[in-house]
Amino acid sequence: MGLRLHTVAPRQGWRWIRQGFSLWWKRPLAFVGLFTVFLFSVLLMMVVVPVLGGPAGMALLPMLSLGFMIASRSAAAGGPVHALQLVEGLRHPDRAQRRAQWLLCGLYALGSMAVISLADWVDGGLFEDLQRLIAQTSGDTKPSPEIDAILADPRLVQGMLVRIGLAGLLSVPFWHAPALVHWGGQGVGQALFTSSLALWRTRGAFTVYLLGWSGAMLAVALVVTLVGLATGARQALGLLTMPVGLIFSASFYVSLWFSFVDTFGEPETGSAQ
Repeated sequence: MGLRLHTVAPRQGWRWIRQGFSLWWKRPLAFVGLFTVFLFSVLLMMVVVPVLGGPAGMALLPMLSLGFMIASRSAAAGGPVHALQLVEGLRHPDRAQRRAQWLLCGLYALGSMAVISLADWVDGGLFEDLQRLIAQTSGDTKPSPEIDAILADPRLVQGMLVRIGLAGLLSVPFWHAPALVHWGGQGVGQALFTSSLALWRTRGAFTVYLLGWSGAMLAVALVVTLVGLATGARQALGLLTMPVGLIFSASFYVSLWFSFVDTFGEPETGSAQ
């Protein structure tokens, strides 16, 4: 692939969202199934290998984005969508590119663990305590003094800001990096740099893109909440949370392909699938 950064208008950010939903709609079960397979694999690793399963799952996130790009490219051309596409980057015929993908996965895991550790230090472990208490009191309608105390602690907000802010910064060099290795043949350092440069050059479009996704998810959450309050069927509507979340997650990862194509151009025909 001849690497060339394109000029991307800010309005393209909204177009990527529409394209993601449009392509998802053509193969809804396939794309949701692809995301579900990844989630199940990560959960299985966490159960089988409790200590290493979590970091291993984080390490595979770059392959999730690349796998969805490969699947989206295939679906757009009328081809198949299948689970092996999630690990296609690790099965590239070129040994150097396989090694680069493994290194990207390792670096992303290390970066994610550093972000989590720093955030836990900032909030004193309150976020983990909150998750544990919510799981323990699931289905209990009585108020929990412990949960109320954690929510009132300002350290929780500080820790969340650290998590969101640093996770966002970490995603910048890794956003396009797996695809640049897979289709562009770039090395790890070059791919991380090019991805960072590309997001800076297309920052207007990505701002619209991220705001659009945030607005869409908030709008859906608001509608579900209002319907639940109006009908009193809050528990029944709660069951919709998982399928709606899967649809949004799958559509988001599908849309990554369109952001890559607009930024760098479509890979040449006959390049790695």
